[in-house]
Amino acid sequence: MRLYKSIRVLLCSVLLSGMIGYQASAQNLAEFEKKVTEFTLDNGLHFIIIERHEAPVASFYTHVNVGGADEPVGNTGIAHIFEHMAFKGTKYIGTTNWDEEKKVIAEMDETYKAWLQEKFSSNPDENILSEKWAKFEELQEKAKTFVVNNEFSEIIQNNGGTGLNASTGSDLTNYYYSLPSNKAELWFNLEADRFKNPTYREFYVEKEVVREERRMRTESNPIGRLIEEFVAVAYTAHPYGRPVVGWNSDITATTIEDARDFYDKYYVPSNITIAIAGDVDPKRMKKLAEEYFGDFRGKGKVAPPVTTVEPTQRGERRFTIEGNSQPIMLIGYHGVSDSHEDFEALSLLGNIISSGRTSVLYQKLVEEEKLALQVAAFNGFPGTRFGSLFLTLAVPNQGVELDTLEQRIYDEIEIVKNGSITQEELDRARTNIRAGIIRGLANNTGLALNFASTYMTKGDWRDVFLQLERYNAVTLDDLQRVANKYLIKQTRTVGATVKADS
Repeated sequence: MRLYKSIRVLLCSVLLSGMIGYQASAQNLAEFEKKVTEFTLDNGLHFIIIERHEAPVASFYTHVNVGGADEPVGNTGIAHIFEHMAFKGTKYIGTTNWDEEKKVIAEMDETYKAWLQEKFSSNPDENILSEKWAKFEELQEKAKTFVVNNEFSEIIQNNGGTGLNASTGSDLTNYYYSLPSNKAELWFNLEADRFKNPTYREFYVEKEVVREERRMRTESNPIGRLIEEFVAVAYTAHPYGRPVVGWNSDITATTIEDARDFYDKYYVPSNITIAIAGDVDPKRMKKLAEEYFGDFRGKGKVAPPVTTVEPTQRGERRFTIEGNSQPIMLIGYHGVSDSHEDFEALSLLGNIISSGRTSVLYQKLVEEEKLALQVAAFNGFPGTRFGSLFLTLAVPNQGVELDTLEQRIYDEIEIVKNGSITQEELDRARTNIRAGIIRGLANNTGLALNFASTYMTKGDWRDVFLQLERYNAVTLDDLQRVANKYLIKQTRTVGATVKADS
């Protein structure tokens, strides 16, 4: 469904998710504890219920602790492909005859696998390939005859639902929408069925949809191409270096059998958290959860962890991408995960030096010297579950060489390393972040999203508030220390789009 469409949106989302706890006080926590009910089903599926009775609506958020970083080698993009599958209905919705449809889907997958086997053999036979592909297309057309398009989404819309969507990132996959609170049981019915019994309906159709997303957002997008190349250079071993949308060849090679294996590993109750925020009764939500999700399989099963650790970088890495677009530069330094004690200090540092018109880089490089059209720094890219990057984006002004702008960025970083940040700047950063998160916690969707994701990553939704204390504990000395520790040439990657030679 939704992938981040620009580097600004992408990086801001990462930044905000990493700073979520910086927005509220202990007083807010005490108030929320009165409104929050938690329970875990026997199968390990955790629920967080947040009561907000201001209006007769509720937001439902399903957080699955799996993203691009968890994908098997050879199956990049499968987390995103599976996300698409969740909107295709169930055994009862989206089909005219599921018993017959599933037979065709199974035969279609076997035919596609046979085509793949021949295609990637040492000496592929073109006649066999043509025969298998013709059979596959025939089965695909037959499968379409059973499909009732958009029935799942239409049921939600016809019952007053809004905001039906999902997203896949490096660290997670989430699904969400809102309904009138008297339609809560409808959500339980639909959500339980689509995740307990995935149908893989139109799997190969959606693979092409994902492939088109890749064309639009990566291959035909200068920023997308730069980001993809950048993480591949910055990460030589860790899966953060792989594209969430997937490599083209992997999209081609992925089958329904692969998707089923992926589901069996990661879509287990213990790897899912569901948050419901709005005008709901916690006791009734628990009853419905037990009724609809109690038989969700996978009890006691734990999703396999990512065990690959990125080796220490021992020298600067550089690359360029030639094209006809506006020059853009990315500078990234290897940092830490959001569980590390230095994460908050690095996040504050990024906010101080580049957030808004009063920031160091904007004032110096955009307004005063007019070297750049845009400069921004962010901590926590492309994810925060594992060791992430402190990333700087720079777009040079017309006629300004990238080398000139790059050196000025380093100059300003060195000034920061020498202790130039003031207490006023630190306080301003805290205020800016607090204002942003308050907006996120002011609505049902924001509450459900923040509480579920925080529980999944930190083990306790209260960390949304408790993280504030960690940010408040950051000192000017801490900012100077992390700048000198992490913003160093040895762990730096620099990538840029440049004009192609004529």
